[in-house]
Amino acid sequence: MPIPEDVTGEEIDKDVRQELQSLPKTLAEDVAKNLVMVARLIDEDPEGAYGYSRVALRLASRVAAVREAAGFAAYANQKYSEALAEFRAARRMTGTVDLWPLMADCERGLGRPEKALDMAGAPEMQKLDKAGQVEMRLVAAGARRDMGQLDAAIVTLQSSELASNSVQPWTARLRYAYADALLAAGRTGEAREWFAKAVEADRDGSTDASDRLAELDGVEFVDALGEDDEHQEDEDTDVRSDGDGDADADRD
Repeated sequence: MPIPEDVTGEEIDKDVRQELQSLPKTLAEDVAKNLVMVARLIDEDPEGAYGYSRVALRLASRVAAVREAAGFAAYANQKYSEALAEFRAARRMTGTVDLWPLMADCERGLGRPEKALDMAGAPEMQKLDKAGQVEMRLVAAGARRDMGQLDAAIVTLQSSELASNSVQPWTARLRYAYADALLAAGRTGEAREWFAKAVEADRDGSTDASDRLAELDGVEFVDALGEDDEHQEDEDTDVRSDGDGDADADRD
């Protein structure tokens, strides 16, 4: 796949660059460029990112960062079986648990919410940092909803992180998930309150909490004049025109 001229490979994280030092220099550069493209495209063009990840994987499948990138690209394309395999491979190579929540979410994607819940109760959970634990809580709540256990999903999301007034990178998504679960359970008033709190924390627009809040408040983003209004306005204009003509005739 073509690499844009502005991509040098130097854009990648220094830890990844260090991993690539085990490869011959030219090969390392090629792999780095493909990884840069994965990171560049994964949000806006997941299919394109996936294509570059496959190239990197073909070139350097024994590099953990490459397996991880391939996992993220597959995950972004909802190829959950493939993503899970790549995340597992990366974990075996590094020995870290950072990918545990994503692996659990892949199990959800494969229709195995029970397995995701098992992972939420595994010893690895205790090894995750705070962000990872919150992510795992979100996955577990999603698994509960998959199983039709709405009340359990709501309880799963109730935590010190949810109650905290400080805004962290995960705050908006956690509040949003809680609001969405409340709404699904028919607790509309509480849902509105938490969508509003999600909006307050969502500084980079990572959720559509503001749209959900507006929807609950009955605000519709449509043209100022609907077709009926436009038709009525046309009729009013005709009447005014006729009126003006009569007035002119009277003046004559």
